[in-house]
Amino acid sequence: MQILEVRDIGDALAASIDRGGLILDEKQLAPAFFDLRSGLAGEVLQKFTNYRARLAILVADPEAYGGRFSELIHEHRTHRLVRFFASEQLARQWLDYNPIVKC
Repeated sequence: MQILEVRDIGDALAASIDRGGLILDEKQLAPAFFDLRSGLAGEVLQKFTNYRARLAILVADPEAYGGRFSELIHEHRTHRLVRFFASEQLARQWLDYNPIVKC
């Protein structure tokens, strides 16, 4: 699973809904995702939020992508649906211990 452009978001979203959450490593995201001016990150975060699908994004070194991207990560530290993690273990724990309750 990769998100290299906007049209890939739908497949990732469907996978998240089917699995009860999705983990993407930074290598699975286009470089444009980390350039907030491109709008790709905003599209991804908005779609997952709108559809109430959970997404954990693994980013080893947020500072490598600049201050604005680090701020985005900081803002999402307590987000209910989309969060950033330094390790897959932490991402899996979050997905396992914070299930979405469907009505």
